[in-house]
Amino acid sequence: MAVTPSAQYSVTIRVEMDGQPTDLLGQLTTAIGAVGGDIGAIDLVGTGSDTLIRELVVNASDQEHADAIVAAAGGLDGVRVLSSFDRTFRMHQGGKIEMTVRVPLETRDDLSTAYMPGVARVCTAIAEDRQKAFDFTLKRNMVAVITNGTAVLGLGDIGAAAGMPVMEGKSMLFKEFGNVDSYPICIDSKDPEVLIRTIAAIAPAWGGINLEDIAAPTCFEVEDRLKEMLDIPVFHDDQHGTAIVVLAALLNALKITGEKIGNLKVVCSGVGASGVACSKILMNAGVENIIGCDSRGAIYKGRTENMNFMKDWYAENTNPEGVQGGLTEAIKGANLFLGLSGPGTFSVDQLKTMAKDPIVFAMANPTPEIMPEIAAPYVRVMATGRSDYPNQINNVLAFPGVFKGALACRATQISEGMKVAAAEAIAACISDDELNEDYIIPSVFNRNVAPTVAEKVIEVAQAEGLARRVPAMGEDPYDR
Repeated sequence: MAVTPSAQYSVTIRVEMDGQPTDLLGQLTTAIGAVGGDIGAIDLVGTGSDTLIRELVVNASDQEHADAIVAAAGGLDGVRVLSSFDRTFRMHQGGKIEMTVRVPLETRDDLSTAYMPGVARVCTAIAEDRQKAFDFTLKRNMVAVITNGTAVLGLGDIGAAAGMPVMEGKSMLFKEFGNVDSYPICIDSKDPEVLIRTIAAIAPAWGGINLEDIAAPTCFEVEDRLKEMLDIPVFHDDQHGTAIVVLAALLNALKITGEKIGNLKVVCSGVGASGVACSKILMNAGVENIIGCDSRGAIYKGRTENMNFMKDWYAENTNPEGVQGGLTEAIKGANLFLGLSGPGTFSVDQLKTMAKDPIVFAMANPTPEIMPEIAAPYVRVMATGRSDYPNQINNVLAFPGVFKGALACRATQISEGMKVAAAEAIAACISDDELNEDYIIPSVFNRNVAPTVAEKVIEVAQAEGLARRVPAMGEDPYDR
């Protein structure tokens, strides 16, 4: 079955067209449509004595499809392709973020107060009381977005430099949705000790640490050690951001199916960083029967093949019936399939063996475990990690608000209670009247989500004694 074209593979094609015949534009759009291209815009950008120059923006399903669209456009008599470019690569050209100044630097007095000699007085004040760094530096609203590039999206270990575009994107999302400043940092090492030492050494400049795309089991050790060492929040978003949004989506999906969370059978395909974190938050929320499957099949007590310390924990705390075998055996009678593995790893035949009104969260990116078009006839509620399908389980619903709240109250950590509160806040952004099978999770462009999450995070941080200040209602991070 053909995959729906999306903006991630969109291409801009510039063509020169003869002025005759008059229906040549219609022929061009028909030719593109015949190969499955989804035309988003057509602009007239130039004219000649007997020619027209047009630009077309066309969505494709993959790179091969995009190439076929360009070829179809150039295959018509009277049409010449002048240029084409991949719009995704064009957006990333030169990077996606930049640094700007917040205060004017126009006079000698400005220079004297922003830099020498005036800055020395501020440095002395911070040396005498390190907590003043929150007041007089960017620390109060600055997060380090850190990766080593070992588990980037669905691409795996592609290296620190190749992970940079994702980190830049993360910084864009922090600013756009939470008004939180951040900066991407890539560390070229797989050694957990190097990662821990490096991050701890640069920690004084930051109000929080967002770990990203670090492979399991290294990510568990790095996060746990840093949380012990530092007095600022350390948050591995692949684990906890995903887990928060999964719980939010499930809370609303259960309102549709009518199942009780304590009665669910959940199968988690993929027991890496996000799989473990999602399982933990669901267990904390009341799920009692979770089976995790990796490339060797179900994880159960006593299994020795392809294990590590985190999978040992998983074996001891999940799969109460001791199910063995592969995903096919584990999924029978399950209410929720939680996909955190790789493309095409869940089949229709397996889906058909699930319980009545099955819920499928297929979150592998960029290609899910099962495509929505294929699963549609057999599921009650379907969600993916993609923006071009309904019910996108996207971490951007969680991390901007979580850090916005944590920074505002200067929390020393992000606790399990704060994560659950964030999930409940996200779920509550959809009213009962709005809720339906294709709308169980708010849009990432819902501007109420981050402030709502931040408010609940602050409440729990204060209740748990993790907050170092009480922010004013609606306080801007740049209030002086």
